[in-house]
Amino acid sequence: DKAFAQFLTDEIKEERKIQKHKALPKVSGGWELEVHGTEARLVRKVAGEKITVTFNINNSIPPAVDDEAPEEQKPDEQEEPDITSTPNFVVEVIKDDTKQTLVLDCHYPEDEVGHEGEEESDIFTIREVSFQPTGESDWKDTNYTLNTDSLDWALYDHLMDFLADRGVDNTFADELIELSTALEHQEYIKFLEDLKSFVKCQ
Repeated sequence: DKAFAQFLTDEIKEERKIQKHKALPKVSGGWELEVHGTEARLVRKVAGEKITVTFNINNSIPPAVDDEAPEEQKPDEQEEPDITSTPNFVVEVIKDDTKQTLVLDCHYPEDEVGHEGEEESDIFTIREVSFQPTGESDWKDTNYTLNTDSLDWALYDHLMDFLADRGVDNTFADELIELSTALEHQEYIKFLEDLKSFVKCQ
């Protein structure tokens, strides 16, 4: 266990060294951030509406594409790829005068992330849309859920515009990746520290 604890101590030092953000990066546009463990929530109020974006960093790192490193390279010389967290996120729009919440389930398509310079394409997509009763934590499976796979493109574009008007656009999605990645790294370091204390425990 001693060797394990020593390894963790070194690992924590390394991870701290490469940690980009000491504090979590802000998301522009007046979003307020609440973090509960691995779940984060961004809240924003606009003209009679409350917009909430929730995401969880667990399982948010896409599997690494294994590019075989040339044999001659020593393991230390291999470039560490930048780990990016691209979580699915759920947008809830609540209008003050209705009992319903519009829920849009969004995700980052795996092949889209990292295509710089393509102005046209959105970096996230809407996967599902449904209405849920406002204020209820348990969503009903009996409520109709619209899957966007078979959706009329014009309707889909309107939904994307609807989100963009409320501050959920490409800029937001980029900043969310930044925030999520910083949060994931922070939690990872905390996990290593907990693991170290656990291993050292007699």
